Amino acid sequence: AGTGIAERDVAFISDDGWRVERRLSIMGRNASRLQYHMSSSTRQLFGGAIVTEAPSGLVDASYSISSACVFPLCFLSDLRQIPDNQEVFLYPASAVSIIVEILERVESSEDDAAIRFHFDSLAHDNSASSTTVNSVSCIPNGHGDQTPHAIILTGSQSVAKFNKQEQDHVRILMALFRVEHKHVDLVVTFNVPSEPSESNGDTMWNEMQRDFDAFVRALRIIDFGLFV
Repeated sequence: AGTGIAERDVAFISDDGWRVERRLSIMGRNASRLQYHMSSSTRQLFGGAIVTEAPSGLVDASYSISSACVFPLCFLSDLRQIPDNQEVFLYPASAVSIIVEILERVESSEDDAAIRFHFDSLAHDNSASSTTVNSVSCIPNGHGDQTPHAIILTGSQSVAKFNKQEQDHVRILMALFRVEHKHVDLVVTFNVPSEPSESNGDTMWNEMQRDFDAFVRALRIIDFGLFV
């Protein structure tokens, strides 16, 4: 069996009744051997109002998927349109997803409480049966501009797989940028489902931590007019 990627056209009707047609890249049987690490490049978000550094091979999703979904097999059951306040990216050789969201600022003035609120909201949306917060920390703004400092949370959630009883262990890397004068919380979330192989899981987790750190440290808000 080869390690290449075969492409095919698929068409199906989503749960909401609208038709989706797209060309999907279907991984070969040895896709697990693909390295998670990709070179980085500048990535524009929300039309260039925000910029950061991200792996150049990310898939800029036209539709978002649940955090416990296994790309690309998840598309048949978990597609939904991405709202205007989100940007969603997928790692092509794994089930990892990145979601950048513009949200209403939560009332708490405490950084720790604010990011825990967003983590708990994610758990609620995922119908998580259990959650763990491992650490909360801060990365100062190193750009010398008005971009807020980043509040960082590392944790995990147990999420039902395809709405069934089986649970997926999803590790979460979350960053919160509090744009106070616009009453906005900008939230970056890396969703990292566990791998069947412990060694593969450790390798992927280490890579995702590096990618997340680079993404967060490089993030700059260029146009605050984005937050109306």
